[in-house]
Amino acid sequence: MEDKLIEGVVKFRNEDFYEHQKLFSELRDNQDPHTLFIGCADSRLVPNLITNTLPGELFVVRNIANFVPPYRVSAEFAATTAAIEYAVVVLNVENIVVCGHSNCGGCSALYLPEEKLNKIPNVKKWLELAAPIKKQVLEDLQDEDEKIRNWHTELLNVVEQLKHLLTYPFIKERYEKGELKLYGWYYVIETGDVYDYDFDLKEFKLIR
Repeated sequence: MEDKLIEGVVKFRNEDFYEHQKLFSELRDNQDPHTLFIGCADSRLVPNLITNTLPGELFVVRNIANFVPPYRVSAEFAATTAAIEYAVVVLNVENIVVCGHSNCGGCSALYLPEEKLNKIPNVKKWLELAAPIKKQVLEDLQDEDEKIRNWHTELLNVVEQLKHLLTYPFIKERYEKGELKLYGWYYVIETGDVYDYDFDLKEFKLIR
């Protein structure tokens, strides 16, 4: 595996970097991304690949289950909150995308038994951010199987994180002025389909 990583670096320097050498030269001193992309840390989700974007276009934040913690000024090391703050206030991004995906391990982990969650205490704490989603799903889908439950959780999770974004005062202000656009996406790994959340209809529509 180490050889594969080293070979990848060499290939990048000799081929991919060379192809975009002018672009990297232009990016040397600063960045001006148009979009903040908040996605799951899952290895199957590759933001630049599914958006067909180049270096310098996306400011990317990734964590388990693409969560957006509600806004607060924290004495802790609030990595996701800090990155969002930097992207909007300092970099002045024009768009924010929250992108969930199919078969999300973070979403399914919400339903793990307590003894398993206790072995991953930091993950367990992080999953508290989705407690309202879990409660709603268990109420709405009491008799459904695991796959339907998880799929419903993944979709609701995207919508919930969009709501969390609007607890950030600098996001709410820009969004209401039309200076910032918010998108909720759901990416299906095995088909490549991406669905966009329609705020008015309150449903996901396939991006064509």
